[in-house]
Amino acid sequence: MVLTLGLAALSAWVLMLGVNALILYGLRAPRLAYAEAPSGRFGVAAEVHLPTRNDKTLTGWFVAATSQAATPAVVVMHGWGANASLMQGCLEPLHAAGLAVLLLDARCHGRSDGESFTSLPRFAEDIEAGLMWLQRQPQVDPKRLAVIGHSVGAGAALLAATRRSEVQAVVSISAFAHPHEVMLRYLASYCIPYPVVGWYVLKHVQQVIGARFDAIAPLHSISQVNCPVLLVHGREDEMVPLDDARRLNAAGPVGRVRLLEVAGRHDLSTALDEHLPEITDFLHQALQKDVARAKVGVSA
Repeated sequence: MVLTLGLAALSAWVLMLGVNALILYGLRAPRLAYAEAPSGRFGVAAEVHLPTRNDKTLTGWFVAATSQAATPAVVVMHGWGANASLMQGCLEPLHAAGLAVLLLDARCHGRSDGESFTSLPRFAEDIEAGLMWLQRQPQVDPKRLAVIGHSVGAGAALLAATRRSEVQAVVSISAFAHPHEVMLRYLASYCIPYPVVGWYVLKHVQQVIGARFDAIAPLHSISQVNCPVLLVHGREDEMVPLDDARRLNAAGPVGRVRLLEVAGRHDLSTALDEHLPEITDFLHQALQKDVARAKVGVSA
C-alpha cells in the first residue's frame, strides 16, 4: 500500500514537472537574428556589451549625440520576440533631436545572452542595466535619461521608471494594461479553458517569474511613475486593444500622462513616421535644455 502511494506520488510529481516544462516551452520567446549594425546619417551605431542580472551580458547599439557637452540619452527596448534592429527607426530622429541613444537586445533576444526564461520583470532589469551603463558614459548627462519601449518593452519601461529616479520621461508604445488579461487571451487562442488548466498555467507563470501579475501590471506601474509618460497606441491594434491604452491613460497621475492615438496596428514601426516629431517634442519638454526639436521622420 505504501509502495503504491509512493509510486503514485512520484508519478504525479514527474507529471507536474513535465507540465511545468511544457508551459515554459510554450511561452518561450522566439529569437530573431540580425547581421548588420544600425546605420544612418549619424553613421554606424557602435556595438556595445553590458552586464545585467545573473551574470549575463546584453548586446546593444549606441549612438552618441553630436554635442560636446553631456547630453540627455534614451534607452530603447523592443517587444517580445523582437530585437534592437526592429527599433532602429528611432535612431535617426532621436539623434537629430540631440539625444544619445542606446538600442538594447533583452535577454533571450537578438545577440544578448539567454536565460531559462524571460519575462516583463527581466525586460525591466535589462532596461535598468542600460540606464546604469548610460550613466557611466562621459558624453551622457546621468540625471536626464528617458526610456522608449514597445509592447512588453513598454510595460517594462513603466516598471523601470517606478524604480529609477533618473528616468525623466517614458514613451510607451502599444503597451498592454494587465498581464493577466494578456494570458487569458493567449489561453483562449489555443482553446485552453481557464478553470483548472488555465488557472494552473497562470499560477505557475507567476511563481516562475517571482512576481504577481498585479504587482508588475502597467496599470499599477503607471499609477506610481514620477515622470511624464506618453502613451502611443494604434487604433487598429489586433493584439492589444486600444481600450488598454485608454485605461492606462486614466490610471496615470493627472497631468503626467498623455495618450497619442495613431493609425496603425500593434507594430507601429512605419505608422509612427508622421508622429516622430511629436514624440521628440515630448522628450524635449521632459528632458528640457540641450535637446533640439526634431523636424525629421524616418521609417524603421
